[in-house]
Amino acid sequence: MFEAIAFYLFAFLTIAMFFITVTTSQALYALSALAAGMIFISAFFFILGADFLGAVQIIVYTGAVMALYAFGMMFFDTTREVKEKKGNKFIIIGLSTLAAVMVVAIFAAPLVSHNITALYPMLEGAGNTQSVGIVLFTKYLVPFEVAAIMLLVAMVAGIVLAGKKMDLSLTLMNAEEIKLMDEEINKKVLS
Repeated sequence: MFEAIAFYLFAFLTIAMFFITVTTSQALYALSALAAGMIFISAFFFILGADFLGAVQIIVYTGAVMALYAFGMMFFDTTREVKEKKGNKFIIIGLSTLAAVMVVAIFAAPLVSHNITALYPMLEGAGNTQSVGIVLFTKYLVPFEVAAIMLLVAMVAGIVLAGKKMDLSLTLMNAEEIKLMDEEINKKVLS
């Protein structure tokens, strides 16, 4: 009984937060509602007993991704009115049809799920975090390492691209030039 009440409560709150995110014109309200919606999604994992996934949802999405969104929104002029142009009707119809098919598949999945068996069954007496770790570092070790390498390459590429847009490169300057530049910046800040 408690789980059903909690599920419907968190489902309503999640939908309400994402509705606010989509419909508001204020960037701060949209970011706050998006963060709240992601926290409410993590509540579903806690209700299902997947504590590890719930904690990851809060740490990664609500913490890191929302901080990235907030940092990105600082670069945009959110006071300006946004004017949308009408999109292609075929794309709208195609995406709507795809969404409808996905909803039908999601609701039909429990009807056929009794035939599905797990390739890597959960270990007896193992906790949720331990089971996730065993599957991640056995079956999904290569994709995990490939994703880590791709993230490293993307981070290095971002640093390189950001460094090329700077007027002065600190790596090409000697210590005296850096010290003079630092003193100029301090004088401007203090005055």
